[in-house]
Amino acid sequence: MQVLSMLKSRKISPEQLFMLSVLAVNGGNYLYNLILGRVLGPAQFADAAVLITFLLVLSFVAMTFQLVTAKFSVIFENETFANFVAKIYKHATIVGLGFGALIIIFAKQLQIVFNTSSSSMFTIFGIGVPLYFLMSVNRGVFQGKKEFKFLSITYQAEMLSRLVITLGLIFLFNMQSSVVIAIGILISFGFGLIPFKFKNLKFKNILAIDATQSKQVRSFFIITAFYELTQIIINNSDILLVKHYFDSYDAGLYASLALIGRIVYFIAWMFVMLLLPTVVQLKKEGKATAPILFKYVGYIAGIATVIVIGCALFPKTAITILFGDSYLAMAPLLWKYALATGLFAISNIFAYYYLSLDRYIPVVISGVFGMLQMGLVIFFHDSLEQVVHMQIIAMSLLLVIQISFFVFDSKLKQ
Repeated sequence: MQVLSMLKSRKISPEQLFMLSVLAVNGGNYLYNLILGRVLGPAQFADAAVLITFLLVLSFVAMTFQLVTAKFSVIFENETFANFVAKIYKHATIVGLGFGALIIIFAKQLQIVFNTSSSSMFTIFGIGVPLYFLMSVNRGVFQGKKEFKFLSITYQAEMLSRLVITLGLIFLFNMQSSVVIAIGILISFGFGLIPFKFKNLKFKNILAIDATQSKQVRSFFIITAFYELTQIIINNSDILLVKHYFDSYDAGLYASLALIGRIVYFIAWMFVMLLLPTVVQLKKEGKATAPILFKYVGYIAGIATVIVIGCALFPKTAITILFGDSYLAMAPLLWKYALATGLFAISNIFAYYYLSLDRYIPVVISGVFGMLQMGLVIFFHDSLEQVVHMQIIAMSLLLVIQISFFVFDSKLKQ
């Protein structure tokens, strides 16, 4: 009773509420993927994995708009902020329509490149792309203003709607195709717009912001877009390359491995979401920013260590519980993939930290090693094990270089 009264008396901060929400969203997305893996089997799950990977790629592209919006929602105020948000909504809509049109136009070619059973799934996905860009700007406003309650709701609405609609169609109508998954993703984008601040959305009579501020926004946008491109390469190129080089069965097995191994990265993402506005605010106030970096690096390193050890000790148990016996061939590689992802997650914190401070060398470093990872997989893919080993090599080097840069940069400031 005493413990309960203590819990009731303690207020949960908005940041803690958001962290709990992100854990719930990641859990829901994991459940979504796990059920698809079990219901569809390795061969059909390979098609689903391509769509899920396209969704992740889209999220990284749209994240450029979200991070830019988040940062300048902290810096800009009043009328400048209103004009900035209206302008970025306009650009996000144009880019979203462009990307969506390209996916629809080249749907047949995408089917051939990724060896999928249908081109319709790409067409349906493309229709929803503009909605995702609007959703990302909306989230950027919430993130920058630290309105974590609303930010939590939009993530929850997207995840829950996709989970319920997709699985409902599969189980109620016994429809087990990639088109069903695409429909679920499309509808979830609409739900992800909840809650939406319509007052910020206007395409006419947008006043220009100051030339210096506009240059600042443009510079940050370009470097963020470049960094998100490196994120796409590092996070998703392996799955798409495996789908290209290997048969559907092996690609499905690898997709299950990637899903389990990436747990640490998805957990790390909630810290990144909190890191950017916090570092920008501390810099604005003239306070030290390094302690918040150490704090989050410590959290991610600890979580990554636990997950890698767990995957090394109980690989068969983890795969059997999550995906079933059909995927057991991947058990020996599980801890290795988790290690590669853990190394990347820690490196990612350093890159986003410097991105928040308008320091771009670590971003360029990530880009170089993202290309290195992709190049290694292209040239060395005799087996799935070799693909994983190439990622460990690339991500180990990336982390060493990022830490070395931080140490060198810190000594220069002394």
